[in-house]
Amino acid sequence: MRFTIYLSAILLTFYSFINGQESKNMNNPFFVEWKTPYGTPPFNEIKHEHFLPAIEEGIKLEKAEIDNIVNNQEPPTFKNTIEALETSGKFLERVQRVFEALNGANTNDELQKIARIITPMISKHNDDIYFNEKLFDRIKTIYENKKSLNLTNEQITLLENYYKNFVRNGANLNEKEKETLRKINEELSMLTLKFNENNLKETNAVALIIDSKEDLAGLPENVIKSAAETAKEKGYEGKWVFTLQRPSWIPFLQYSEKRQLREKLFKAYINRGNNNNEYDNKKILSRIISLRVQKANLLGYKTYADFVLERNMAKNPENVYKFLNDIWTPAIEKAKSEAAEMQKIIDKEGGNFKLQPWDWWYYAEKVKKEKYDLDEAMLRPYFKMENVRAGVFEVASKLYGIKFIERNDIPVYHPDVKVFEVTEADGKHIGIFYADYFPRDGKRMGAWSSSLRSQSNIDGNFITPLVYNVGNFSKPTEDKPSLMSIDEVNTLFHEFGHALHSLFANTTYQGSRFVPRDFVEFPSQIMENWAFEPEVLKIYAKHYQTGETIPQELIEKIQKSKLFNQGFETVEYLAAAFLDMDWHTLTDTNEQDVIAFEKKSLSKIGLIPEIESRYQSTNFLHIVGGYSAGYYSYIWSAVLDADAFQAFKETNLFDQKTANAFRNIILAKAGSEDLMTQYIKFRGREPKVDALLERRGLK
Repeated sequence: MRFTIYLSAILLTFYSFINGQESKNMNNPFFVEWKTPYGTPPFNEIKHEHFLPAIEEGIKLEKAEIDNIVNNQEPPTFKNTIEALETSGKFLERVQRVFEALNGANTNDELQKIARIITPMISKHNDDIYFNEKLFDRIKTIYENKKSLNLTNEQITLLENYYKNFVRNGANLNEKEKETLRKINEELSMLTLKFNENNLKETNAVALIIDSKEDLAGLPENVIKSAAETAKEKGYEGKWVFTLQRPSWIPFLQYSEKRQLREKLFKAYINRGNNNNEYDNKKILSRIISLRVQKANLLGYKTYADFVLERNMAKNPENVYKFLNDIWTPAIEKAKSEAAEMQKIIDKEGGNFKLQPWDWWYYAEKVKKEKYDLDEAMLRPYFKMENVRAGVFEVASKLYGIKFIERNDIPVYHPDVKVFEVTEADGKHIGIFYADYFPRDGKRMGAWSSSLRSQSNIDGNFITPLVYNVGNFSKPTEDKPSLMSIDEVNTLFHEFGHALHSLFANTTYQGSRFVPRDFVEFPSQIMENWAFEPEVLKIYAKHYQTGETIPQELIEKIQKSKLFNQGFETVEYLAAAFLDMDWHTLTDTNEQDVIAFEKKSLSKIGLIPEIESRYQSTNFLHIVGGYSAGYYSYIWSAVLDADAFQAFKETNLFDQKTANAFRNIILAKAGSEDLMTQYIKFRGREPKVDALLERRGLK
């Protein structure tokens, strides 16, 4: 509902004046016009104490804007109701986006305290809007007469999105039911916040301290160096510290010869949120699931998954389960054969044990070395982060003709953040891109893309987007730059695909761009396809010391190893997707035994003991966030991206006609009309699953 079009300085001053806080508010950067380049947030001026008064003011302003819509004596029209809603709440939106960016990527105890204060305020405010009967009556009147209003396709989409959002948020409930939903929403918002805070605390914990060089056996020099620097940062100088951040965790599992230490670090990772301490998430998750069942039932749905999937391409749980099972069958067989290969190596080496989950990465590296004469240590020197970033920029430039210009005059929230202006080939401004790629204690785990401002074009007032990518990639050391793994390179390309989706947006109303969760990963995942194409590797894969382009021999090894470990990667992902669906197809409102439920879910699908689910329930951030009943989306979108990429392979990697069609049909307009219609318009037919199965070696 609330999208970013900035109020003028005059209007802001007026609102501050009528609230009797003019002088006080003018010292708060949220209450004045931002005179930074392209209206970017003045992070250098924003202080923690600015957020709460700005949130309070934003709520007050939006309430007044809603009152103006409701009290309009004119009959409801698209202009005075739907478009008025679309342009409401801009002040609050601006503050929230900055706060969410900081709380996700650079948080601390003070920001988390503020989050606990404002979260119930925002929950109540949103409910006040959705439960406003007079407002809903106006929307409903327009919706019921839409055929006679001569609206454009985009306007119809916006109208339908607003109507459905109000209904799905309880607009049709009676007063008693609305009060129940209010309580559920507030409790859910606070539980979700606590779950995420606990996960961050557990992820930041020092997981493994090594004080004997013998225990570093097998680890590459760069991994040892990084662990020593981490130890120094954490107050353990002279020792080596390994954390649960993936750039620290995975290399240890890949290379450490100390099996007991691999087990210790692995279990510390999977047991995050399950340590029966102050950060335990079992009761929190159980309560979240119970409340979601209650919410779904209250709104007329059998399960929470039915509620969520109604607006996704999959439509219902049955379709999701069938889709997952169709891929699970060949994937689990592939994984079993991979496990057998590793067990042979264990037996050959005289190991008197059965392969366990904490052994997988270690023996997978041995298989890769044996079959393809390839390991991560050979490749990392060619994947300097700055070169990879320049590479993805060059791919975008070759596809779409755009340029990236580094800007040192735009404020950032942390020194690690780099800023780039994005322009068309002729210099026309498109937007701003922030890149924040290294882990730190104040950053949540994983990688993501979001916006500080979104594109819109109401009444010819074209607002350009401010987009950011966040990652947790291998950090530079004292004597080496950030040297990335294959997985990290893939992730950088992936998140940049999300960024392009936001940067290329070109619609009148942001609210018309409702993109279902199982489509939104399509623009990101298709970018991964370019990352390791030989033609692209030669663009960016340069040795960090010599500048030498990656040799053809290594490129060929990368190509030959494309199917390596695909059974494992597909199975560990699918296990998490099944777990997500099982949680959200519950009909029982009783709180569950989380560990027992998870064990039953994973046993039911036949997950082999050598593999753990990619996430466990107590640290599965996706299922308490925006991917609840939607984690399957990554592989659903993978069908689309594998099929769509074939359109480029059928011509060439940088075919301008295909690229322009993808930009204008999929990226610029995604969600403003039926998504399958958009895909068919681009591809000429519906997607086929064959390309995905072939790419993963499952066919």
